[in-house]
Amino acid sequence: MISVSMDIIKKAVSALKNGELIVYPTDTLYGIGADIFNEEAVKKVFEVKKRPFSEPLSVAVSSYRDIEKLAYVNDEIMKVVKKFLPGPLTLVLRKKETVPDIVTAGEDSIAIRIPNNEIALKIVSNFGFITATSANIHNKPVPFTIDEIKRVFEDKIKLYIDHGKLCGRPSTIIDLRDKEVKILREGSINLQKIKKGIRWL
Repeated sequence: MISVSMDIIKKAVSALKNGELIVYPTDTLYGIGADIFNEEAVKKVFEVKKRPFSEPLSVAVSSYRDIEKLAYVNDEIMKVVKKFLPGPLTLVLRKKETVPDIVTAGEDSIAIRIPNNEIALKIVSNFGFITATSANIHNKPVPFTIDEIKRVFEDKIKLYIDHGKLCGRPSTIIDLRDKEVKILREGSINLQKIKKGIRWL
């Protein structure tokens, strides 16, 4: 695995502060990161991916406390958070008013994850909340290497962080807004593991 220095983390933080996009590794695939509070930067994410603005973007955070800053969390939700995160699970929760509508496509929910990847966590802990959407054109296959991703996006991305070949399945997505838990996408964590880990499912 390719190691990444703090110098690269600083470059990532600088790019994000300037409203630029980065490609960074997660515990599943490479993601495109932008400052979620910079509307122009978030617009760029939709544009480079050719993703409809009607489809929300997931957000990467680095701690349990971060989740509480962006979403409404009760004791049962926090138990799920502590059981599965950091890890390849995205939680759909009721968002707080501070979350920009462009990120959530105007919906009252936010999709949040804590990637189990040291580089991603360092970037988020040093900068703040960033988008966590796969580094591909919308509805096209996800490239596994930085070289492949560069061929897709070229100079539309300010910084590419190489962490070797990443070919995991996308994160599993579950909706915890209501008492009844909904599995929106089965990914790296299978349904059985989710059911075993969430008592009220």
